[in-house]
Amino acid sequence: MSRNIFASSPRRLLFGFGQRLSSTLECPTPKTTTVPIVQNEMPDCEFQPPSYRGPSYEDIKKLRKNHLTPNILSYYKKPLLIHAGHKQWLYDHNGKRYLDMFGGIVTVSVGHCHPKVKRALEEQSETLWHTTNIYMHPKIHEYAEKLTAKFPGDLKAVCFVNSGSEANDLAMLMARVHTGNHDILTLRNCYHGMSPYTMGLTAHSTWRFPLAGVSNGIHHVMNPDPYQGLWGGSHCRDSPVQVNRECDCMKNGSCLATNMYYKELEQTFLHSLPCGKVAGMFAESIQGVGGTVQYPRDYIKKAATLVRANGGLFISDEVQTGFGRTGEYYWGFEGHGIIPDIVTMAKGIGNGFPLAAVVTTPKIAKSLGMALHFNTYGGNPLASAVGLAVLEVIEEEQLQKNSLEVGTYFLKCLSELRDRYEIVGDVRGKGLMIGIELVNDRETKTPLSTSHVMEIWEQCKDMGVLLGKGGLNGNIFRIKPPMCIGKDDVRFAVDVLSRAIYDFLEKQKKKKPSS
Repeated sequence: MSRNIFASSPRRLLFGFGQRLSSTLECPTPKTTTVPIVQNEMPDCEFQPPSYRGPSYEDIKKLRKNHLTPNILSYYKKPLLIHAGHKQWLYDHNGKRYLDMFGGIVTVSVGHCHPKVKRALEEQSETLWHTTNIYMHPKIHEYAEKLTAKFPGDLKAVCFVNSGSEANDLAMLMARVHTGNHDILTLRNCYHGMSPYTMGLTAHSTWRFPLAGVSNGIHHVMNPDPYQGLWGGSHCRDSPVQVNRECDCMKNGSCLATNMYYKELEQTFLHSLPCGKVAGMFAESIQGVGGTVQYPRDYIKKAATLVRANGGLFISDEVQTGFGRTGEYYWGFEGHGIIPDIVTMAKGIGNGFPLAAVVTTPKIAKSLGMALHFNTYGGNPLASAVGLAVLEVIEEEQLQKNSLEVGTYFLKCLSELRDRYEIVGDVRGKGLMIGIELVNDRETKTPLSTSHVMEIWEQCKDMGVLLGKGGLNGNIFRIKPPMCIGKDDVRFAVDVLSRAIYDFLEKQKKKKPSS
């Protein structure tokens, strides 16, 4: 029988790290205390931000209300006025320091204001800010060589653009022009952009406007989600933390959930597509906006094979999972054992600088020659200098390795929260691409209400930790910090989250009338 967590007084769930840790990946055994105390203080940082000299907080609020479009929303009841950034830290106008666990929406890859990236930008600005690629300038060519060297197979042709939406927009165009087919598949719960063209790819009702033609030729297939989906369980995900749900997968060497979701995909080919005609299929290696959703093992590989057998291309959206964030591999698609036909990337590629790219094979890229295609800013000297510096920092500071080691440690620590607090329904991810799904009921997986999620989220901010939110119901904390974070940061963040959850449960218990 399903049990609502708030139907009776919640059990006293205790958590708090009491000791400093060794350098091993093992998460510490938490001490049992009456109240979980944040025993790991915010890690020290010698950086001192300059004094804030901009408009007052109240003036900024008025300017925002009067001059920015109302779709630009603010996090938190009292929005933060961010003034400075350094590595994994952000500072508000009063100088208060916050641990940034969202990285500017998975965008700050090597750290806020990284000195090498900053230096590369400054040096380039001394010689040439901008000229379009109708002229040759060295940086775009140097960068193209360095970037494509990171890819396997024949993925050696790159087109630079300015945002993830624009990259996916171009990938759609490439797939349709190259194959001569029109229909495109994406997964439900995916996010691939907000341009009128890519809005059709995005399968969240909350991100879609009622525009004619947006979904022209685009089909959203069943999302293979081992936690919330019809099939899946404790053997399905490529993650240090598995779903707390039993399944019979892998007993015969294969994932039954993969097979069932694949059969559902086949139904779309049988009933919704022209026979043997598809332009392509998009998939994030791990869904980002949808809440760090991972797929059963081998699903992506089987889907790519089916798409290609029907004349289409497989497009991997690495906007959030690329550049070593998932730890084990440089690109998320490598974890699925495939080489895509087209790869799109943005966000971490420029560490916050507006830069994005589409990488494909020379043969597919040649299809763009069918008509004129041009991007004024794509790969301009400043952007290329920044992109080059980011690649070098990832290598020099071994940030992919850090993502694997610190991310795995983070996931194991968060799994302790799941074991102690019933509102933590699922913890998942790879490297520093992490999600925590909050539920009202463990058995039905009913999402924790928005107001309750906000209460926990706000307290984390007040205690100095900034988390992202995602999922269709906004009940999933998204943890995607700069890849330079360390284990001290993890310990502090987990302690803060534990205390916020505990305090929330205690308040809920007091609100229940005594029987």
